[in-house]
Amino acid sequence: MSEHDAWGKLPGLAVVIGIAGLIPFIVLGLASVTLDDAKVATMLAGLIAYGAVILSFVGAVHWGFALAGIPRNIPLKLTRLRLVLSVVPSLVGWAAVLLSIVFGAEAALGLLVAGFVAAPVLEQQGYNRGLTPPRYMWLRWGLTIVVLAVLVTVLTVRLIGAKLR
Repeated sequence: MSEHDAWGKLPGLAVVIGIAGLIPFIVLGLASVTLDDAKVATMLAGLIAYGAVILSFVGAVHWGFALAGIPRNIPLKLTRLRLVLSVVPSLVGWAAVLLSIVFGAEAALGLLVAGFVAAPVLEQQGYNRGLTPPRYMWLRWGLTIVVLAVLVTVLTVRLIGAKLR
């Protein structure tokens, strides 16, 4: 049995909750590009805030892995690096919220897109070193593709100034 097989199966509830977590992205994203201008700012603020929260959650998963010592017997230096890197998504999310206030939704959406691209790319590198379970990566990539599709669509529509109604 390989190291990755020893991690076990991904709980079905994790898949269901992960998929359910896409609902706010989809609803707020659609609302951001279809509602009248009076409601768009609120929907965009909600989308950016939710994106920041979820990006923070992605980092928290790795904080938990590191604190739990998963997988076992990894060098202390690597555990420390994992802990430091696990807070980066929270900082990116916070910066996106701040950017939305100072520079507008487009800047925030762009930073969230960058964060949601970087997170699974770095996680994949961790997987390649045996630091994340393979089934987690399957879920992470699947969820991230949907999140990125929503964020990129909203950003594109905002940049070209169109509405999808």
